[in-house]
Amino acid sequence: MTVVTEAARQSPKRQMFDRALRHRGLLFSSSILLAIVLIAIFAPLIAPYDPYKQSLVARLKPPVWLGGSWAHPFGTDALGRDLLSRLVFGARVSLLIGVVSASVSAVIGTVLGISAGFFGGGVDRFVQYLINVRLAMPVILVALASVSLLGGSMMVVIMVLGLLLWDRFAVVLRAATMQVRSMEYIAAAEMLGARRRRIVWKDVLPNVMNHLIVILTLEMAHAIILEAALSFLGLGVQPPTPSWGLMLSEGKEMLLFDSWLIMIPGVALFVLVFAINMFGDGIRDVTAPEGRN
Repeated sequence: MTVVTEAARQSPKRQMFDRALRHRGLLFSSSILLAIVLIAIFAPLIAPYDPYKQSLVARLKPPVWLGGSWAHPFGTDALGRDLLSRLVFGARVSLLIGVVSASVSAVIGTVLGISAGFFGGGVDRFVQYLINVRLAMPVILVALASVSLLGGSMMVVIMVLGLLLWDRFAVVLRAATMQVRSMEYIAAAEMLGARRRRIVWKDVLPNVMNHLIVILTLEMAHAIILEAALSFLGLGVQPPTPSWGLMLSEGKEMLLFDSWLIMIPGVALFVLVFAINMFGDGIRDVTAPEGRN
């Protein structure tokens, strides 16, 4: 007589949900990301001041832990703008650029990767050629050249990064699709006369979705770092937009004297990227077949 365990009776989705509740790293990173998203959404209600408002009388006020006042808890910059307000509104810029850029890259890379892995032959060779061409171009140098030619703005940064970060999606999803393509249920669907479009949409894509989500989180963090680097060099989001990378650039001249100007946005950037990477690792563990914890 076969004994059916409780875990065997649970549906795969239920098992995945239970693993997610037991994964401390996923819960911790999800809490941080949720807090940052809520801060970005409700920035006008949370920020104590207008992030663009200047006051030369209140310039370079230190944060409260360095002897400053609670009127400006995180201090003010060289133009007297409240750092806490600019930090709160800067979360919007970082999240928007990270999410949209990674989404554009995901669409491009997913279409190319699944097409190469499923159809093979000439399609696969063409996609591999595109991947090799893309990998031959350093991302940061191409981004710098493109933004220099097109001009620095949020839309330009989003489109440039979106068109440059698709290679990892294509490589990973190509390999995953080739593995799924060899499964018996794909051959059975083809023998039953199912259209290729339906097989890709209904059978292939759901089985590579966990890879897609993990790469999406990694590339989101990558896009945020690149945006900060471009803004730091003066080629990304332009002043007076409250961008964390731009705040780093504006504070670099005061590093030896007023280090909080660069420390505060630097810590915020670190926390966001760290949480996104930890969230991606947690998703990978939870969706893995062996259910790592």
